[in-house]
Amino acid sequence: GPRRRGPSRGDFSADFVFGEAEAGGEDAWTAALRQLRGKKAATTLDEKIEKVRQKRKLQEREAKQAKVKDEDAEAEDDQTKKKECEDCNRDEEDVESDCSLDDESIFTKAGISTTQRDDQEQKSEAEGFSEDASQYDDNLSFQDMNLSRPLLKAITALGFKQPTPIQKACIPVGLLGKDICACAATGTGKTAAFILPVLERLIYKPRQAPITRVLVLVPTRELGIQVHSVTKQLAQFSSVTTCLAVGGLDVKSQEAALRSGPDILIATPGRLIDHLHNCPSFHLSSVEVLILDEADRMLDEYFEEQMKEIIKLCSHHRQTMLFSATMTEEVKDLASVSLKNPVRIFVNSNTDVAPFLRQEFIRIRPNREGDREAIVTALLTRTFQDHVMLFTQTKKQAHRMHILLGLMGLRVGELHGNLSQTQRLESLRRFKDEQIDILVATDVAARGLDIEGVKTVINFTMPNTIKHYVHRVGRTARAGKAGRSVSLVGEEERKMLKDIVKTAKTAVKARILPQDVILKFRQKIENLEKDIYAVLCLEREEREMQQSEAQINKAKKQLETGKKETGSEGLERSWFQTREERKKEKLAKALQEFDLALRGKKKRKKFVQDTQKKGQMTPEERSQFEILKSQMYAERLAKRNRRAKRARALPEEEPAAAPAGPKKKKKVSVFDEELTNTSRKALKKYRAGPSFEDRKRLGIAQRKKGGNFKSKSRY
Repeated sequence: GPRRRGPSRGDFSADFVFGEAEAGGEDAWTAALRQLRGKKAATTLDEKIEKVRQKRKLQEREAKQAKVKDEDAEAEDDQTKKKECEDCNRDEEDVESDCSLDDESIFTKAGISTTQRDDQEQKSEAEGFSEDASQYDDNLSFQDMNLSRPLLKAITALGFKQPTPIQKACIPVGLLGKDICACAATGTGKTAAFILPVLERLIYKPRQAPITRVLVLVPTRELGIQVHSVTKQLAQFSSVTTCLAVGGLDVKSQEAALRSGPDILIATPGRLIDHLHNCPSFHLSSVEVLILDEADRMLDEYFEEQMKEIIKLCSHHRQTMLFSATMTEEVKDLASVSLKNPVRIFVNSNTDVAPFLRQEFIRIRPNREGDREAIVTALLTRTFQDHVMLFTQTKKQAHRMHILLGLMGLRVGELHGNLSQTQRLESLRRFKDEQIDILVATDVAARGLDIEGVKTVINFTMPNTIKHYVHRVGRTARAGKAGRSVSLVGEEERKMLKDIVKTAKTAVKARILPQDVILKFRQKIENLEKDIYAVLCLEREEREMQQSEAQINKAKKQLETGKKETGSEGLERSWFQTREERKKEKLAKALQEFDLALRGKKKRKKFVQDTQKKGQMTPEERSQFEILKSQMYAERLAKRNRRAKRARALPEEEPAAAPAGPKKKKKVSVFDEELTNTSRKALKKYRAGPSFEDRKRLGIAQRKKGGNFKSKSRY
């Protein structure tokens, strides 16, 4: 088919909105939350933050009143001074906001372009995808793809106008039943690209018995809920049944759904293995299509054992599809082992960010690492006030940022692995419904989640690798919309910045905050430290109360029901590894992590010990801890990359780059040249002895050394 030349924005309809409503009429998040209603905490974190804020205000008011009683005259003077100060502050804030608009100065060292301004920005917004790595027919529409009527009806109902490049490339290949290894930028419609051919296959060849024929594996629970929602919407006019089996949701209702044999199962690896070992009638031997969404995340160090177990239990005669925005060695290894003559569809290169993303960076000076929190709070209170996702490296820092920003009076939520499933879904739902403006998250939210209207992504520290960066910033600028990412870059993270600048298709900007603004916010944070501690204490007290209540209830239950029934009910769920094996694996990972982090780096060991002794960390130490975590990951990755690579049938993803300039020839001595050059001409020359030119050249060389050509013959 004809290849696409000029980039255009025609891949996405301008008024397209991601549909949240399912065929049943309620959205996916609400349905999942309904299952979890009974499991709410006594009070939410926001309520605790509000309680502490009110307490602080009350204390301030009381202190003021006491002052007024003691020294009326002095208080009057103080108030007038305060008013003047507030006016000054207002003026300062006005000036500061002007500064923030004109903050386009640049890191010259990192080679970031200064030329592009607003007119070029508009031009870059009109640009579409880069030239595709895979051939596909650009004129292909959904009608030309031989899809069934029920699917075309669902596509129209969802408002899909034109297929995106990944859909144009994947759907025809998927319909042929071929194995696929596909890579495309975030937010380009990969879910529909693998679900449509699967649904077509299920409609074309209806099942004879209630069995599960398609398995879709996803790395996170939230992504599972989202894929399930899209699948239900696309299958709404057909009789294809779907089931969701992810952690955190009710096990019993999932088991009942699995027993009925749904056509499509969407699952996370852990919960799937749990069902395979504990739900007798459920197996994977009838799976005809296996799909790994975000394949590289599924095959990283933490899911490795579980994935091996699942693939081992799947049918051997199956179609396998791997999808991701970034591809790694592990994915290629899996492709070479488990895919049969796979078709490689790379619509975007491995590290392409979304085409309409504006990337900005804030430089953190070497001795100013402790400014990170102040910079982020300044950005969130002054510049980016809604539809913002803030990514941190650790769960602890995400929690702290939630409390801090909440105490500043902002509407915040958090999303990470330490929360219960109810809290995770509640945060996502509130962010989608615009009840909160800022979502603080770890990398659990960086994969595949499609949250409509995210305008800005802020990185507290740079993520582990460029691939992680691509996924994080891929939460904005989705489906052809524009978006912005702001990343804080310290001295130790400069290398990654240079790599990002190299691969960037559009100009990368630098943002500078006035130093006085940073200092002002740093002071504010210091004043709030006591309140942050108070909120954490309230949380700890509540947690201890809940634990003791749970123990009391358990004891009561045992006393009431007697030991007979508890024996029958309390059967432990089995797992593919024994407890000892799981412990060993976890310990090995932890030791490996620790060993790599401390190899030849005594300062790290000292740093960790010091922070443990102190308990309360300084802003500098907190930032250092965040960077430390990503360094440990990068080192583990480097160690894995040093291992010998497997030979594989899949061609390498990138063609070797053509040399930029003329290559310097390595100097070869005459002796080496004669020994290694075995061409006919060279042998003839060798036998005949040196030519006149050779003798002349040798003579010049000898004279330079101070020797005599005639007396020192070459032979």
